[in-house]
Amino acid sequence: MRERLVAALVGLTVAMIAMYAVPRAYLLADQVERDEEVKVSRNATMLAALLVEREEAGNVIDEEYLTRFQLERGSIDYVSPTGEQVRVGEPGEAGTVLVEERELGNGGSLRLTRSDQVIRDRVSEALIPLVSVGLGLIVFSAIVGYLLARRLSRPFDELAAAAEQLAAADFDLELREYAVPEAEAIGSALRLASTQLDELLRREREFAANASHQLRTPITALRLTLEDLSMWPETPPAVADELTANIGELDRLSEAITDLLELSRGRRLAEAVELDLRDLVGRALGRWAPQLEEHDRPLVQDTPEPLVVHVAPGPVLQVLDVLIENACSHGQGRVTVGAHRLDAFVHLTVSDEGTTTVSNEVFNRGTQGADSTGHGLGLTIAAQLAASLGGRLSVADTDTTTFVLALPDRSQPS
Repeated sequence: MRERLVAALVGLTVAMIAMYAVPRAYLLADQVERDEEVKVSRNATMLAALLVEREEAGNVIDEEYLTRFQLERGSIDYVSPTGEQVRVGEPGEAGTVLVEERELGNGGSLRLTRSDQVIRDRVSEALIPLVSVGLGLIVFSAIVGYLLARRLSRPFDELAAAAEQLAAADFDLELREYAVPEAEAIGSALRLASTQLDELLRREREFAANASHQLRTPITALRLTLEDLSMWPETPPAVADELTANIGELDRLSEAITDLLELSRGRRLAEAVELDLRDLVGRALGRWAPQLEEHDRPLVQDTPEPLVVHVAPGPVLQVLDVLIENACSHGQGRVTVGAHRLDAFVHLTVSDEGTTTVSNEVFNRGTQGADSTGHGLGLTIAAQLAASLGGRLSVADTDTTTFVLALPDRSQPS
């Protein structure tokens, strides 16, 4: 903004100077040329009278005498009544001189010339002050424009910094009132937005805290009940084993709730650790294989070699659960879960043999299919979890439905 204001003011000054200086320069050049023509004419008239008077007095008219009246860069040609010619100076090229001729009363003639280079020199000397004043005005306008631009742009710089602060979720804005109406209007809007966002964030945090309490209490009670049932002597061993397995699922559900609450608060999820993605994929397949086998759909793993990465395991498992559950509910045939390293990323893929294709719009809220859930997590939240890990969840451009979770390949902790 400052540069544009300075450029506008300097440009306006240059335009005004040009509108004044160019006609002024032409007028000045014409005036100098007229003055020189008058000067040559007067000199010719005066010298003609002197020569007639000297000739009548019988005095000699030679080069030494004529040199006294020679003009700068000019010449004098005198022809006496007897035809004798006396010349001083060089007349110059034709068309580049001012010429004045006089016929003398005694029968002689006089011719005065002067180079027009004198006119150009006089014009240059006359234009130097004009050019100097113009350059001074341009420099002065640039200085004034810079100071004025700083003063006018300062409120907008402060408003831009306040907007960046607001974007960084820092709602404690301190904006003064501005004399510029446009800046004050923007400042009022930012103050109102800061107040509203701060109130909204406070309410969401209160809701998250209440939801956490309301969800954890029944989950804890249910877990204790299942533990008690698994330890009763009257409980058959097969039932006790099933209850113990479901206790682990409750623990995973509790962790998922914690991660979601942390995600809603804009905090980091679980700490990243170094692990083998092949083992992580195996854990996910171990939970989902029995459910798919009930529908005669195989669940296979495509991780040909160990793949050690530095990643938070909880969110990755949650995303895999969403994708596998989505394939179970909406896909067809065999479900394949793979993990491969590709350039600077690690790709986790979940594909089935269904021919129905979907687009990346499926991750938007309200899109059909985005409400497919695994442990309460939809594809929309799964995409948010992927983004929180620094990765991206997308749909591959293949004939069958394939979801790709791309994660940065951080083999060492940052």
